[in-house]
Amino acid sequence: MSIISAPARSTAGEFEQLDVVVHDRHVVVDGLHTQYLEAGMGPTLVLLHGHEQSATGWRWIVPALALTHRVVALSLPGHGDTDAGDGAHAPGTDLAPFVTAFLDTLGVERLDVVGHSAGGAVATRMALDDPDRIRTLCLVDSAGLGREVHPLLALDTLPGFGELAIVISRLPGGNVGRSIMSAAMLFARPWTVPAEFFTEQHALARRPGQLEASTAMARAMFGPTGQRQILLDRLDALTMPTLVMWGGCDYVLPVAHAHTAVRRLPHGRLALFPGCGHLPHVEQPARFATVLGAWLAEQHSTAGRRDVGAT
Repeated sequence: MSIISAPARSTAGEFEQLDVVVHDRHVVVDGLHTQYLEAGMGPTLVLLHGHEQSATGWRWIVPALALTHRVVALSLPGHGDTDAGDGAHAPGTDLAPFVTAFLDTLGVERLDVVGHSAGGAVATRMALDDPDRIRTLCLVDSAGLGREVHPLLALDTLPGFGELAIVISRLPGGNVGRSIMSAAMLFARPWTVPAEFFTEQHALARRPGQLEASTAMARAMFGPTGQRQILLDRLDALTMPTLVMWGGCDYVLPVAHAHTAVRRLPHGRLALFPGCGHLPHVEQPARFATVLGAWLAEQHSTAGRRDVGAT
């Protein structure tokens, strides 16, 4: 196990001058209207968001990563502008097959994949199901690595509670209350988060089906006693380089999960972000992009040397 020390604190404003065009694209995947963001050229890097988020939640780091990669940030079913779907691709199901179908539609063969929270569990399943396709794996404050979870998330999964929370959030002023509660849970320093993040969260909450899809995803992942799906015992099967990134003040999923996971991973590395909560790519985007970009460059360089040595 190795540990990366994240550099000094920095903000989203450092990326404003980057000359990168981010495209909002749409494609049909197994009959499902699917939204994704795309930027840059090079090896494909896929970003998978977490609970109550969408592809736009990655917007703070996409420009920096797109300088060296073709970055694809996907909105999972029922989130962002992606249809909710039903059956095999419903929001509360295992979404790894949906992401695989999305990659097949785009013609992506090998990729680097980053998964945050619930998206981390999806990325882990993809790596377990098709390890030859995943060049590197990055798990950001990922679900599936331990039992503990914030009590409010567990409460939200109880029958009736999630539906009541949705109704309240749609009353006049309800979305403001929901945002205040979410910010206190998601961030170590909510006052440092870009105002645009909260504006986008309000817009997402008003989209038909978004909150219902998020509730279905939460109920699939969490229950009254904590996380339902624990993947720790399968991590030793992941032989690709894996970076575990975690906010040191994550109130949603405790940082102890990161330490446990890295000890189980054959080629795991840990990057901690002190003074940061559950969304380091939003709360400390420049630090996040710097650490992830440097690690990806190191892994690609190592793989290149192995390929040369094999010829």
